[in-house]
Amino acid sequence: MIIEENNEVALSNENGRAFITIKAEGYSLKKFDEVTRQFPRLRVTNFMALKKAVETKSREPIEIGSWIESVDVEISSDKMQALVTIYESQNYIQQHTEEINAKINKLLEEHNVIYGHKQIDLQTVKTGKTYIAANGLVPEAGEDAQVTYLQQAEKKPEIHEDGKADYFDMNFIVEISEGSWLGEKTLPKEGIPGKNIFGEEINALSGADVPIKYDPESAYEVEEDGKVVLRSKKKGIIGETNGLLSVQNHLVVQGDVGLETGNLTFDGSIQVRGTVMPGYSVIASGDVSVEASDGVNSAKLIKSTEGDVFIKGGIFGRGVTLVEAKKNIYIKHANECTLEAKEAVHIGLYSLGSTVAANEVFLDERKGKIIGGKVIATNSITTAYTGNNLERKTELIVQGIDRKILTENAKIKAEEMMKLQGDLTQLNTQVNQLKLLKNNMNVQQIAVYEQTKQKFNNMQSDIKELDIEIQRILNVLRQSVEYFINVTKEANAGTIIHIGTKSTVLSKRTKGRFKLENGELNV
Repeated sequence: MIIEENNEVALSNENGRAFITIKAEGYSLKKFDEVTRQFPRLRVTNFMALKKAVETKSREPIEIGSWIESVDVEISSDKMQALVTIYESQNYIQQHTEEINAKINKLLEEHNVIYGHKQIDLQTVKTGKTYIAANGLVPEAGEDAQVTYLQQAEKKPEIHEDGKADYFDMNFIVEISEGSWLGEKTLPKEGIPGKNIFGEEINALSGADVPIKYDPESAYEVEEDGKVVLRSKKKGIIGETNGLLSVQNHLVVQGDVGLETGNLTFDGSIQVRGTVMPGYSVIASGDVSVEASDGVNSAKLIKSTEGDVFIKGGIFGRGVTLVEAKKNIYIKHANECTLEAKEAVHIGLYSLGSTVAANEVFLDERKGKIIGGKVIATNSITTAYTGNNLERKTELIVQGIDRKILTENAKIKAEEMMKLQGDLTQLNTQVNQLKLLKNNMNVQQIAVYEQTKQKFNNMQSDIKELDIEIQRILNVLRQSVEYFINVTKEANAGTIIHIGTKSTVLSKRTKGRFKLENGELNV
């Protein structure tokens, strides 16, 4: 079949093979290029043969490529789309729309495309561009499970003014009873099926399930109204143990900790309605709350090994009181005492002659005062006033972090955790082997079995604690932290500003957000 013929050249095709015949002298590749633009169906695959035919003025037909179909249909690998490409000039397409449409429909039928047909506007299509002729229906994944937990009391201190005096108050501990609602999970939902262009149904993914994270010793699951509801097994206060929601034991001391109670050590949270008397100590794994309006006077130690400490009335420490918290300390005022927290220390009114150490230290920006003593923070210190008119020495130190040391610590802890995990696997094997023989054990053997189980449980707890610490370090390393000391009202002369390796002693009153700029203090 002749494709194109004139006085200079003839193009023909035979069973999809394209041939050229040169009929006159002077025919060039440039002229051939002009001709081929008129015929998008022509595909030159043997350029060397074409070049030879032009150069030798061959008057015999020479195969130079192929003559492709005017319409091509391609099915996507996921069977969700039929793609059509038209290899005709735009003029031809616009003048032969019925013919082109018929070819498209025939090809779709030959490919068994029966669903999702889309009409293509042939008046606007471009030669050689791909268009969607059929679209499948994409399945919709079901909604994921949703978990909601009972929120812990928001430990956000505020300074109120009642016309007479300032006081420091918080909603620190919320007690729950046995059977209380602790949370719930809405179950994942089924998805909506889809359909491919062959009419085949595509199964939809169900929503992802999400576990409810809780301590099984503290709570249990029950199905209610199509939801999984989490309820408390016991009376206590809401807390967190190794990242799991838990109900912690709660000891309430209606009066003071002193001669009648002795020193208190408790696995859970302690709520002291009164105060902690001079020389006495309170140590708890959970939160510690001391609620006497007069605060604490010369107590020896108030410590939370896993939680927060709240002292409503402040401390008169007389140089002997130490307060420690794994998380945060909230206190009305600190007078000649030591406060140490892993996270933050919040002081309502003032710190006088005290040593305070934490990741961050906050005093009220309107009236908080740091007078004398030393405040050491990793990231930041915020207060309204520092020092006094007598230029009392007051040290404010923001250390920052040594990323190299932290990285090394994380590496060491990760290696320790991996070793423990290996030991745990071996210990688990021992426990399982002993369990099979338990019914035939004597008293001494049962004691060994129980000791092995306890060792296994303790090792599990150690691994969890290491993992939490590693994640904490990695989170610190990921953060971009600005180290600063913010004095909003007045920093008196005699105040020492120390950030990183730079320090200065103020010689006059000033205020501002002090930080390192280009390696130097902006004081």
